[in-house]
Amino acid sequence: MPHSRPRTVDDGRATAPRPQAVVAALAFGGIVFSLMQSLVIPIIPDLPKQLGTSPSNASWAITATLLAGAVATPVMGRLGDMVGKRRMLLVSLVMLVTGSVIAALSDSLTPMIVGRVLQGMAAGVIPLGISIMRDELPPERLSSATALMSASLGVGGALGLPAAAAIADNFDWHTLFWASAGAGALATVLVLALVPESQVRTGGRFDVVGAIGMAAGLVCLLLAISKGADWGWTSGTTLGLFAAAVVVLLLWGLFELRVKEPLVDLRTAARRQVLFTNVASIAVGFGMFTIMLVVPQLLQLPTATGYGLGRSLLTAGLVLAPMGLVMMAAAPVSALLSKARGPKTTLMTGALIVAAGYGLNIVLMDEVWQFMLASCIVGAGIGFTFGAMPALIMGAVPASETGAANSLNTLMRSIGTSSASAVAAVILSQMTTTVGSVSLPSENGFKTVMAVGAGAGLLACVLASFLPRHRPATARAVDTAAEPAIPSAIPDSAAVPATGANTMEK
Repeated sequence: MPHSRPRTVDDGRATAPRPQAVVAALAFGGIVFSLMQSLVIPIIPDLPKQLGTSPSNASWAITATLLAGAVATPVMGRLGDMVGKRRMLLVSLVMLVTGSVIAALSDSLTPMIVGRVLQGMAAGVIPLGISIMRDELPPERLSSATALMSASLGVGGALGLPAAAAIADNFDWHTLFWASAGAGALATVLVLALVPESQVRTGGRFDVVGAIGMAAGLVCLLLAISKGADWGWTSGTTLGLFAAAVVVLLLWGLFELRVKEPLVDLRTAARRQVLFTNVASIAVGFGMFTIMLVVPQLLQLPTATGYGLGRSLLTAGLVLAPMGLVMMAAAPVSALLSKARGPKTTLMTGALIVAAGYGLNIVLMDEVWQFMLASCIVGAGIGFTFGAMPALIMGAVPASETGAANSLNTLMRSIGTSSASAVAAVILSQMTTTVGSVSLPSENGFKTVMAVGAGAGLLACVLASFLPRHRPATARAVDTAAEPAIPSAIPDSAAVPATGANTMEK
């Protein structure tokens, strides 16, 4: 089966998709989704008053999006493989726009949560975009394009914070959601106009029972992680949710191994290349989000603490904005390194850069530029890792399973970011100092969180070291010159048959 299929127009002539336009449209959609996730951060302190509810209830505006995204990501990926990736991408974008409009019109908690749930249901945008790229782009463009698409998850988050803070400071808070709706509508139009529908589909029957089981298990797990600090980590509710998650996910796994057309092919997910990439993705997601949690707090704490810089939220967002630009700039460099040395090397290199960035920030915490430098280094490392992971996943699964496999990888990163928030909250709540009559997280608390972020980077590097080794690109090109091509783990240089994914292991 050819890697990139030409499209036919009404007169019967073949037309190839326009790679640059396809990449631009898909990457913009990914950035729009990640921007949406950071929209509510500037208004969190005011949200209870604006919605007429308690701070605990208002926090569901964030939790609802997290839970909806966790459920939607694997479902949209599987449906994309079955009925068309572009079609499900458009469905995701329409839900994002609809949710943004509902949130923009809301003045109470219930419609806000409904809107945020619909926004979260668009979480399949990035993995579906990566999968479309595999089907539509020529091999020489695939690696850099998927690296950019994967990095858009962090790019939008880093750029979204200052943009959202500026809007919240100068306009009514509803404007944030109208802006999200407008950006989502533009992304929808671009996909309709520029992105062709892939002909790589599996068909078959959707695994409804598997989807319900996975949704139940993930909701229990992520709800316990995200609300454990509020409910108490040893409370019956939190422990009960963790226990339920373990039981439900184990039963779900047994069911998925027996069903003919599973939501997630666990046998494919258990391949060494897929398994260790996904586990490393949890650590990478943890490392990415930790810097976004720590830096804004340190910049905004009062100077009376001796370590806070007393800056505004807008300034904190502007400090993080270059991180997103660095991630975007790292995408093509990541692709070049993957082409020369393999994505395993790229993933390990990026993870070490992340650890180095946190190590530097531990000793440099006195000036704004120091936080900007450290966040840019972390951003460069995240750009490398995010560029390598899609290549590793797609090098180990057939084209017919790309959507589901990339969606599972995206879900693993989301679990990592959720865990980062929970771990940071525990550490900062336990390591405090008193300034006047106010208890605040201590300097050592922040340094501990950074050390944990560095440890996550090192853990990702160790996990990546267990990935199978890859032969040099030139040798692989000679060996596979006569084979039908789909992207391998090094898509820029050569291709191997999907059924031979395990032959790369030594």
